[in-house]
Amino acid sequence: MRFTSEQHLDDGVVERGFTLGGIPGILWTPGSASAPAPLILLGHPGGLQKMYPRLVARALHSAAEGFATATLELPGSGDRPRSAAAEAARADLRRALEAGGPVDDGMVDRLVLPLVDKAVPEWRAALDVLLPLPGIGGPVGYAGGVIAIGVRLAVVEPRISAALLFAGSYVPRTLFEEARRVTVPLQVLLQWDDEGNDRQRALELFDAFGTREKTLHANMGGHTGVPRFEADAGARFFARHLR
Repeated sequence: MRFTSEQHLDDGVVERGFTLGGIPGILWTPGSASAPAPLILLGHPGGLQKMYPRLVARALHSAAEGFATATLELPGSGDRPRSAAAEAARADLRRALEAGGPVDDGMVDRLVLPLVDKAVPEWRAALDVLLPLPGIGGPVGYAGGVIAIGVRLAVVEPRISAALLFAGSYVPRTLFEEARRVTVPLQVLLQWDDEGNDRQRALELFDAFGTREKTLHANMGGHTGVPRFEADAGARFFARHLR
């Protein structure tokens, strides 16, 4: 891991860019804390530069609650090498949506499964180097999408104690079996009219989660219409489980 930049934001929050094995990432730490801060991994659909305004807003809100946050560029996004197979699968999915036709499981598998298989080990490697840093400690939470990545992480990564999942992307059917093995507390955020999401599949996934503590927050509106109060709800969720 190598830090590449540093800047100070509002309320003393420190933002540091880094690379981990050539993968770009960003770490935000609270300005003042009496003890090592719990860490929240910020999931997103890819493209750190494009997603930055939304990510930094989430990071600042989390820092105000005493949490450190970190994120990584996803495989095939930003300046990372593209996958011809993923690009072809994404094009097929886009054509199916534009035509108003069904999105079959094969399209979803070709697009999402390779991403999950590659991204999850990268997130776990990031935890290996982030948690020993001064001012950061456990426990760890995961917040955001791609929801399939969050599902896999919640199953295989024992350092994650709670997850706030954004239901805004397709989930392969094979991951439903993994969802039944999730035991950490979950809060799932669903936009009811999300144009890029299969609502019924999202509800089926929520039903499949095996944890005893799971809460669904469903709001009217499209993908980017998440109500502002959900940020406070997410902070309360992590306050219960990461402190």
